[in-house]
Amino acid sequence: MNTEEEKESTTGTDVVPAHTDPPHADAPAENPGGVRTAVVVLAVALLVAIAYGLHLRSTSERRLVITTEEAAIPSVNVTHPTAGSQADDLALPGTVQAFTDTPIYSRTNGYLKKWYFDIGSHVHKGDLMAEIETPEVDQQLDQSRAELERMQANAQLAGVTSSRWQALLAKHAVSQQEADQTRSNYIAAQAAVDASRANVRRLEQLQNYERIVAPFDGVVTARNTDIGDLIDAGSGSNNPRELFHLDAVNRLRVYVAVPEVYSDSIHDGDTATLTQDSNPDQKIQGNIVRNADAIDHSSRTLNVEVDVDNSKGVLRPGAYVFAHFHVLPIGTAVTVPSNTLLFRAEGLRVGVVRDNRVQLVPVTIGHDFGSSVEITSGLTAADEVILDPADSLASGVQVQPHIVAAGRKS
Repeated sequence: MNTEEEKESTTGTDVVPAHTDPPHADAPAENPGGVRTAVVVLAVALLVAIAYGLHLRSTSERRLVITTEEAAIPSVNVTHPTAGSQADDLALPGTVQAFTDTPIYSRTNGYLKKWYFDIGSHVHKGDLMAEIETPEVDQQLDQSRAELERMQANAQLAGVTSSRWQALLAKHAVSQQEADQTRSNYIAAQAAVDASRANVRRLEQLQNYERIVAPFDGVVTARNTDIGDLIDAGSGSNNPRELFHLDAVNRLRVYVAVPEVYSDSIHDGDTATLTQDSNPDQKIQGNIVRNADAIDHSSRTLNVEVDVDNSKGVLRPGAYVFAHFHVLPIGTAVTVPSNTLLFRAEGLRVGVVRDNRVQLVPVTIGHDFGSSVEITSGLTAADEVILDPADSLASGVQVQPHIVAAGRKS
C-alpha cells in the first residue's frame, strides 16, 4: 500500500499535465455532418426551384397555345328559333277601290255649255252634272222628223191607192198584177215610215245625251272638261276626253293577294280587320265576300276581296291599307330573325351550330314579317341559329357559339 502511494506521489511530482482551456459557451462546436446536410438541402431546394420554374414555363406555353387556338376559332352569336308562328295574325297589303268606279263620257258631239259639279262633290243618281250644246244633232233631228212626215204621207197615199185598186180588182177592171203592185207599194211605204221613225228616236236619244247625269250615288273624283270644250262622242278608238270620274264610296272593295301557303285558311264570310299607316290606331272591320278560287301562276297568290262599309267616310278609294286575317299557323313552323338568312346561289340557307361546327341548312319561308320570318321546313326550336352570319360562312367550320336571347342583340 505504501508502495502504491509512493508511485502516485512520484507520478504526480514528475509528470506535468498539458494545459487546457476551460470550454467557453460561445465557441461553435465542430459538426462535419451538419454542414453536409445543409449543402444537400440547398442543392435540393435549387433543383426544386429550377423544376418549378420549368413547370411554370411549360404551363404558360401550353396555355398560350390553347389561347391561340381558341382565338383562331371565330365566335358567333346564336339564338333558338321561336316555336310556332306569328301568322295567326296575317297582315297583308291591299289597295282600296270604290265599289263602283266609272269614267263618264259624252255620247254626242258638241260643245260643253255648263258643268255643275267639281271634284269632291257628292252627287246622287240622276243629278245633272253638265250640259252640251249639239247644234248638228238638233238639225239632224229636225230633218228626220220632216222626213218622217213625208214618209207617213207617202204611206197614207199608198194605202188609199192600194184600197182603190183592190175595189177595181173585184169588178175585174184591173189585173191582179196591178193590184198586187199597189199593195206592195203600200207595204214598202209602211216600212219606210218605220225606218224614219227609228231614226228620229235615235236622234232624240242623242239629243237627250246633251244632259250628262250621274248614273249612281257617288263622289266626283275628276273633272277633265270646262265650258266651251269640244266634246267628242263615245269612249272607243277616237280616244275621247273623259268628262268626269265618279266613285261610289259608301261601300269599298279591298283586294288582297294572299300567299298560297295560307290560301286554305281564307274562307268567304270570315272577317278581316283593316289598318292604315296614316291612322294606325284605327281598326276598320270588313268581310271576306269572295275570292278568285285560283292561284295566280305568276305571283302564287290567291286574290281575295274584302268589302268594307264606308258610310262614315273613314277610307278613301286608292288608299294603301293592311288587311289582317286570323289564320291557323302551320304545325311545324318556327320563327327566326330576318338577320339569320343567307342568300346563296343554291337557295336560301340558315347557319346552324351543331357540335361546335357550322351546318348550312336549306329552309323554306312561309311568310315574311319584316324583322322576322316564318320557316315552314328545315329548322326546329332546338336548333342554334347563327345571327348575322358572314357571307363567307361555310359548312364544317368550327365556331364558338354564344347564346343570345330572342329579341336581344349582344
